Amino acid sequence: MNIQYKDNIMTPGDYLMFMDKMAQDETTKEQAERAVGGSLYCVSAIQDGGHIGMARLIGDGAIFWCIVDVFVLPEYQGKGIGRTLVEKLIAYIKENGPKGYHSLFLMCAQGKEGFYEKLGFAQRPHKWEGAGMEMEIENK
Repeated sequence: MNIQYKDNIMTPGDYLMFMDKMAQDETTKEQAERAVGGSLYCVSAIQDGGHIGMARLIGDGAIFWCIVDVFVLPEYQGKGIGRTLVEKLIAYIKENGPKGYHSLFLMCAQGKEGFYEKLGFAQRPHKWEGAGMEMEIENK
């Protein structure tokens, strides 16, 4: 399998393709444009000229970093692509973040906790942090 990993080539159209195939939500074109444009770093897995995986990193670029939208098309899952995408996000922080402590967090899909634990993430709550919280807001 000849897979290339490319930095910051994701277009809003690519993003919408993944959201349609993987997240099955109602992401608008404007949301996709802002999401891609507002990312600190995007990495894409490419095979035969097409996107087969992607991951995005958002945050303040200094202390707090958040992994979002780690997607690998179903037919390519289980081949180490997701692991490589996340490892590239972590490497980006190590190479581009300032000296000091960094907090990298994510909200994973149900059932994917084990994947992230293998990469060194800890489930919350734990001894020093409480449960993650979320609020959904719909603008009309």
